Amino acid sequence: MTAKPPVPQATSSLHLRSHTFHGLDPSRPGPRLLVLGAVHGNETCGTQAITQLLEEIDRGQLAIQRGSVTFIPVTNPLAYQLKQRTGDRNLNRNMAPTANPQDFEDRIANVLCPILEAHDVLLDLHSFHTGGAPFVMIGPQNNSGVLEPFTHAAEEMQLALHTGPYRIVEGWLDTYARGVQRRAARAAGDGSGRSQTLVTSTNYGVGTTEYMRSRGGYGVTLECGQHDDPKGVEVARHAILQTLALLGITAAAPEPVTMERDILRLVDVTDRDHAGDTFTREWRSFDAVKSGEVIGTRYSGEAVSAPADGFVVFPNPRGEVGQEWFYFAQRRLQDAV
Repeated sequence: MTAKPPVPQATSSLHLRSHTFHGLDPSRPGPRLLVLGAVHGNETCGTQAITQLLEEIDRGQLAIQRGSVTFIPVTNPLAYQLKQRTGDRNLNRNMAPTANPQDFEDRIANVLCPILEAHDVLLDLHSFHTGGAPFVMIGPQNNSGVLEPFTHAAEEMQLALHTGPYRIVEGWLDTYARGVQRRAARAAGDGSGRSQTLVTSTNYGVGTTEYMRSRGGYGVTLECGQHDDPKGVEVARHAILQTLALLGITAAAPEPVTMERDILRLVDVTDRDHAGDTFTREWRSFDAVKSGEVIGTRYSGEAVSAPADGFVVFPNPRGEVGQEWFYFAQRRLQDAV
């Protein structure tokens, strides 16, 4: 029998900590909500907001009336300990249990995936590299397709509306899948290392919300603002309280929301091919661009231009080579929900 390799010292003392609260009235069953913070270790607004609310629940200032809510303040403890986005790899990619875990994030996924499956609704709290206003990401419209079949689009939209941001973004997984096809074509013959296998797999686009939807639930990713913006904690806190109220888990009524939203659809993703690839300026998410406007320059000198009028999303000037550099989005034809 082959001995298992020892767990690296950096991760041997780490664990996944969760807090679950159940309503006690059996006549009022309710949904099971999961709230995640620090899926990426340097995105801590959710962690801080969850910590505040845990203290308020313990002090009796916030009561869980029905259903249940589970809080995980630090979903990737290794990345959080290192104060960086990832530990061994990106936890919010290739989210799936595995019988033969290869890295720390695989071990987290083996614990986290059953937790996701045991809940009905997910609120995943994030932040982003560059400046810009908060936004919320939703999944697909109801469909029976192969990539991301779904039946809870209406409930998910209501959740998105109640989290607060004016801007809603859709189209993640199918856009990512198109990028993976191009990435895989470029990588043909370049070897079969684990990192290359991961980033050229469609499943690598599956994160927490995509996994939740694949198991019959629904959820949103709330991008609360730039990493270091202190207002991000309040954005996260407001979203948690609104979600608890919307689902009837707490007694408070949710605040009324306007149905008008700016809805953008991701339509393409551009990878960073070389460490020398640079942006033409310091882009922020949702900066508008005109068709043909130069967004960045490849190390070779080739210009990377907007294919049409649209918006730059998730620009990452320090993106890893072979992974996402920026996304391109366009406004949905209907500007209102």
